[in-house]
Amino acid sequence: MALDQLRMHVVLPVVVADDRDCATPLGNALVAGGLPVAEVTLRTPAALDVIRVLAQRADILVGAGTVLTADQVDAAVDAGAAFIVSPGLSRTVVDRCFEHRVLPLPGAATATEVQAALELGLDTVKFFPAESAGGANAISALAAPFADVSFVPTGGINVSNLDSYLALPSVVAVGGSWMIPRDLVRSHDVAKLIGLITSVTTQVKKSRPR
Repeated sequence: MALDQLRMHVVLPVVVADDRDCATPLGNALVAGGLPVAEVTLRTPAALDVIRVLAQRADILVGAGTVLTADQVDAAVDAGAAFIVSPGLSRTVVDRCFEHRVLPLPGAATATEVQAALELGLDTVKFFPAESAGGANAISALAAPFADVSFVPTGGINVSNLDSYLALPSVVAVGGSWMIPRDLVRSHDVAKLIGLITSVTTQVKKSRPR
């Protein structure tokens, strides 16, 4: 199950991919660095092709991000996405995910949005934009009335504030792109990517031992 794998890996790399050819070196770097999971955002024309290449591998969990419409859900699932991430909460997108039996992770940053997600049958949401919406303190506050809800915070998270999110029991995984900079993905710099990814997995092991 996609959520179980996200919980196991703790950090979700958020990828902006500019060309299809970056998929294989990116996948190799993620696996070698010990973080074989990726959210490929639908912000570039190459995104679906990159999802398709990564999904063909047996060693990586790949999902689609910045999904705004039901048609995009269809396209992402057709490419092999195992989970769908949206910046906001859309009943249409969530319902289409349920139709495809893939995990929806819609954005929610307020108590009203979290409660609306519960009414749609969800128990895990993307907390976005995390830092702008109050950071770890805001998630802690939301977790009090919504004790059965889990969060995947994304937005403004990096090596300096990662630990504050990992300390929260309600946080399943933390999304971010600091370990896979767009320029290194574009240049297929596997060695530097592995170094950055490995530093994240090392930090996670210290902050949240499995």
